[in-house]
Formats: sequence, structure tokens, C-alpha cells
Amino acid sequence: MLACGNASRGDDALGPALIERLAAIPDRLPGLELELLTDYQLQIEYALDLEGRDLVVFVDAALNGPEPFDFGPVIPEPLATITTHAMSPGAILRVYGQVVGGQPPDCRLLAIRGYDFDLGDGLTPGAEANLDAALEHLVHWLGNWRPCTTYSRFAPDGLRDIP
Repeated sequence: MLACGNASRGDDALGPALIERLAAIPDRLPGLELELLTDYQLQIEYALDLEGRDLVVFVDAALNGPEPFDFGPVIPEPLATITTHAMSPGAILRVYGQVVGGQPPDCRLLAIRGYDFDLGDGLTPGAEANLDAALEHLVHWLGNWRPCTTYSRFAPDGLRDIP
């Protein structure tokens, strides 16, 4: 699990806050071996960290999008910038396909709706409520998740290769 966000920028701290809460309840996820990571933003190096994993859940705050959160699969996407300063989960998956090749892990994005990203503020009440809902959903989903071995593979360039 990899969460992005800055605890000094209000609701941008939603990703790291979810990781903190998840770390506090290991008894609710018996039998799962979780690695919980946080960073300010996704970096290109994370593409290599996908190798050998069954599942990767990216967690981030979302300025726009559905409330309380959006949760779904990550698909490879083109790199949106000419630098690798900050990348999307889809760009990370694209780099994985280009560098590592082969079948990537099941990747999901949990985008928790935030409202205020100003410097120095804590989580807003609305973001706190969204965080609670996202955590409950994720715990339930992880409890039911099983590795899938029948979905399509990815081509070396990171684009989905439908047989």
C-alpha cells in the first residue's frame, strides 16, 4: 500500500492518514501481509517496487471526484509530463511495463475526496468523514480480495494486450 500526501497541507494528508489508521488495526486484516508506505508524491522508482507483489493499492487525496471516495483499477497511461518529478499511478504502471515487462500486480487507486489543501491546516471535518468511509471500504475489500490469475497480460510498452 502506497499513500501520497503532505501532512502540512490540510486534506492532502488523507493518504498518509489512512495508512496510519490501517497500521493501527492489523487485527482486522488477519492473514494479509501488508507493507504500508507513505511519500509526498509518486516517483518513477516506485515502478520497480511493483515487481513481485500480488496487489498494490495507491492512496491519495482528490480535490475533485466522487464523495466520499473513488476506488478502482489502475491502468497504464502515458507519462503526462516531460519530467519524472511527480507521476500518476497509471504512469507508474506504464513505466513498469516498459522496464520490467510481464504481468504487473493488481493495482488499485483509492482517491479520497478532500476539500482544503492549504498549508498548515489539518483535515477538514468532511475529509475526516470521507477517510472513515474509505478505511471501512478498504478493510472490507481487502478481506475479500484474492489474487486473480485469469486477467489479460500487459504488453512490454505498458499497454493492455487483450488476447
